[in-house]
Amino acid sequence: MTTPSRGGAAGPPPPMHPQVHAPMPPPPESAPWLRIPVGTPGPEFEARPPGQYAYDYPDTECDGWSTPDLTLRFASVRGAKHRYYRQPRQDAARAAAHEPTGAIVFAVADGVSSAASSELGAVEACRAALERLLHLLSRGPERVDLQDVAHHAAQRLRQITRWRLNGKDPEPGEVAALHATTLIAGTVRPDRDGCLVELFRIGDSGAWTLDAGRARYAPLFATKTGSDAVVVSNEVAPLPRVPDPLEQISVRLTEHQTLLVGTDGFADPLGDGDGQVGALFAGQLAAPPPPLWFAHLLDFSRETFDDDRTLLAVWPRTAVRPR
Repeated sequence: MTTPSRGGAAGPPPPMHPQVHAPMPPPPESAPWLRIPVGTPGPEFEARPPGQYAYDYPDTECDGWSTPDLTLRFASVRGAKHRYYRQPRQDAARAAAHEPTGAIVFAVADGVSSAASSELGAVEACRAALERLLHLLSRGPERVDLQDVAHHAAQRLRQITRWRLNGKDPEPGEVAALHATTLIAGTVRPDRDGCLVELFRIGDSGAWTLDAGRARYAPLFATKTGSDAVVVSNEVAPLPRVPDPLEQISVRLTEHQTLLVGTDGFADPLGDGDGQVGALFAGQLAAPPPPLWFAHLLDFSRETFDDDRTLLAVWPRTAVRPR
């Protein structure tokens, strides 16, 4: 029996020989990535799964990439308390590159624990903020209307609440009860004078510039540990409320500075930045680390600090390159 061939003489197919693969070498032995202790570490245990319908909120997320002018890393890790009590991570972060301007747009959110589905509120607020930032940059890149971005994110929370209530127009209290979240979002844009950072916040997340060479953190918003703070308050006024005026800031990033944006799960142990947590991150973020290591670093172990942690960092590429 012969096998028909196209455009040539019929002939038997070439014999088939099973491929023989050389045995794979064993993976190199290396020490496992144990959590980095900072001071007195917290208890170690295997994380427990969140509820069965929380599969959209993995224990840890991280991302990292570079544009010609900027390098980005972000990570969001579930805190020890949520890992133990089988609750999903309520922090979220998202970032994107706006190619026409070379900008990076970003959003970081911290779902309010008292809200029933704050993890969804945090993710949707970040998504809505990025959608609007990208749209506004494309329409007119001179200056982004951050108030518009904040209202767009608040409107998204109302939309998902209306869906949850089977089409009923929700009251502000109903939106907050289901999806309240903090939000900090903005842009980093390279221009002839360097890098322009514009951002706003609703709630108590934080932002800093880090001069790693001097291990110096400069907060861009008022902090809980400010020198004039007599009592530390954990009260927040989150989305869907949009304050007027909106708390926003514009600052230039020098080639020796890194922009940091984080939830209070990072901000609280960082404090003023002059302790062990500040020293750890100043040393590790002198240059952009690999994304997985960035996430591992953020998952450090320190007694009493068991909240979710999210941190986003942007480096200008004129002074440093990814290692």
